[in-house]
Amino acid sequence: MSTTYTPEELSTIAEAPMLIGMAVAVADMGIVSTAIEAAAMSREVAGAAQKYPNNSIIQSVFSEAAIRSGQIKMEKPDIKPEDVQSGAVVDKAIAAAQAAISLTEGKATPEEITEFKQFIYACGDAVANAAGSGLFGTGSPKVSAEEAATLAKIKAALAI
Repeated sequence: MSTTYTPEELSTIAEAPMLIGMAVAVADMGIVSTAIEAAAMSREVAGAAQKYPNNSIIQSVFSEAAIRSGQIKMEKPDIKPEDVQSGAVVDKAIAAAQAAISLTEGKATPEEITEFKQFIYACGDAVANAAGSGLFGTGSPKVSAEEAATLAKIKAALAI
């Protein structure tokens, strides 16, 4: 399988897990919990290359060499307050994930694509499990009803 992606494709692939994490974070926002969730998202992405050492998709985007190459340009997501309130941010994140997945077809094995989908979902799951609703995000349960609903929608869309 070919694992050559254009810089635009690399950026699309990189944005997918980020937008999924963001969609879960905005499902149930809080000042402190959002910071904790952002840190969890960063850890999940930073560890992706080590966690998935044989996945050509993840290595193409999240390996140290890929990051240092400077080819991946992240655009600021175009998310408006009304997108958060209406839930459209989740639909945008799912569309971004599906666009990224479609770019990998024919360039990665079915197993790698499945693993990439699992990684995308894991980013959202890490965000949801990062902070609870209590003081400084320490409350229980960690995953709110809104986050659980968002994760269920993402899981269904990714067919995992």
